[in-house]
Amino acid sequence: MKLVPIAVFALAVGFTSCDKDDDDDFDAPSLALSSASALNVAGNDVTTTVTITAPAGAKSLIILKNGVPSETETFNKEKSVEYVFTYTVEALTIGSKINFSFQAVDQEDQLSSLSVFEVTVTSKEIIEVPEGDITTTVTWTEDKIYRLNGFVRVQDGGVLNIEPGTVIIGDRETKGTLIIQMGGKIYAEGTSTNPIVFTSERPVGFREPGDWGGLVVCGKAPNNTTGGVSELEGGYGAFHGGTDPDDDSGVLRYIRLEYAGVPINPNEEINTLTMGSVGRGTVIEYIQASYGLDDSFEWFGGTVDGKYLIAFKGLDDDFDVDLGYSGRVQFGLGVRSPMGADQSGSNGFEVDNNGSGSSATPYTSGVFANMSIIGPKNDRETPVSLQFQHGAQLRRNSRISIYNSVFTGYPEGIFIDDAAAGSGQAFLDDELQLRNVYLAGVEHWGGNGYGSAGTVFTDAPANGVQHPNAPRGNRLKAHANFPGGLAAMTTKFETAAYNNRYYDSWLDLGIDPSAFLLGEPKFTPNAGSVLLNTAQWDNTPKADSFFQQVPFVGAFGTTDWTAGWTEWNCHIVEYL
Repeated sequence: MKLVPIAVFALAVGFTSCDKDDDDDFDAPSLALSSASALNVAGNDVTTTVTITAPAGAKSLIILKNGVPSETETFNKEKSVEYVFTYTVEALTIGSKINFSFQAVDQEDQLSSLSVFEVTVTSKEIIEVPEGDITTTVTWTEDKIYRLNGFVRVQDGGVLNIEPGTVIIGDRETKGTLIIQMGGKIYAEGTSTNPIVFTSERPVGFREPGDWGGLVVCGKAPNNTTGGVSELEGGYGAFHGGTDPDDDSGVLRYIRLEYAGVPINPNEEINTLTMGSVGRGTVIEYIQASYGLDDSFEWFGGTVDGKYLIAFKGLDDDFDVDLGYSGRVQFGLGVRSPMGADQSGSNGFEVDNNGSGSSATPYTSGVFANMSIIGPKNDRETPVSLQFQHGAQLRRNSRISIYNSVFTGYPEGIFIDDAAAGSGQAFLDDELQLRNVYLAGVEHWGGNGYGSAGTVFTDAPANGVQHPNAPRGNRLKAHANFPGGLAAMTTKFETAAYNNRYYDSWLDLGIDPSAFLLGEPKFTPNAGSVLLNTAQWDNTPKADSFFQQVPFVGAFGTTDWTAGWTEWNCHIVEYL
């Protein structure tokens, strides 16, 4: 341990005598640390700058190690002093924490409050990635841990390579965020047995959504904003857009993104994975977005395709689609926690052409197939946040298509929201398509499994009460502006050739109950499930050769593609 003075300052006011008048009344000293914590491997140094302000003049600095007096440094009546405290990390058990407490004493023997510097022993060296630009080719390796400080940007011409197994943490205080700017490239290719992990820097028991910013990728593919190039919401300098649908931002494969979503402005958070006008030359596969503070995945325009995407227990929407996104996605899973919903209202899908619902082109017309959207409500007695809304809210003149997919566990199923008109007519005109979509309710929750009012079940276990929280109860919901109203929407949805189906309960679909619970969920349908062999592809005209014509509805058949690389219990994993 070393305590190294870097500067000693006397205040500008005169200080010519060690004596003071009896009438002088000096404030107690104050103390601040440049950093309250550090992480590093044994043998490396960690530092924090101790700043003391002492109107009566500094006398000493008391240092305790894990509550035991360690050393005392003395001063010569300086009113302002800075010291660098340096500690060489000892060879202790990985995860061990050493707490250094600092307290200043002035010439009047007045004490400052205590400040604590917490040092955690890690298994790997921590590399601090400073806020700023990456403009050359940089490689992050598995044998180190990388901490993002502020906004780290891979600029046009820059290339970031990340080896399988690498752990990246985001600095909470500076909102650590990784942004791939237009023209920059990222090659982050984990493996099914050795994924890349972006996660919180905080220890087990203290992690929470919004601990760091998130991963942002900006490309040069089309969107429908005025002028084509725009800044992502929040105004943090992430510009996107262009005219190249084949634009290539790199590869993201076998990656976990945990506890992201820092608020930039009120109701403007960075998403766990934000894609701004990303082109189809980019590869995005096998991504798990867990415990995000905002949307798990959001597409702002672009043409990028995706496969094997998991939105796990985020706060806002699982899959948010906006600004003319026209790519293709197959095999997606959304899972929610009962009380984890955002004040803005949380959905499995939230889809807009743009914020105003204008007819700007290209329209939001992405095609999604084999999606399993599992809401927060697994049984009738489980209370859920009243901010939960729909399995899918399709609105603002959008033209998305969803095929061979299942929705369950939400207070409402599919809502074609024409508050800004256009989506309803697009549905009637077959521009917005719902084909082979299965809507399943919750057993004994209202008259149709969606908390609907008006039916008291005589076999209900709780004295005939229908549901523990406010009912909404629509399997299908049409806005008042929908042409022809709910009857027209229902008639179209129930067209026999489209093979859309209702089920009173997700149990009727053979979904395993563990899919709703903490632990090790099973997402493959149980034996005999209707989901395993009822997919149709002869009524899905927008499903081109990108889509595998699998026999199952939803994200899973008999093979669990989440095995090996996902983590359902990241709240108890020690990454450092």
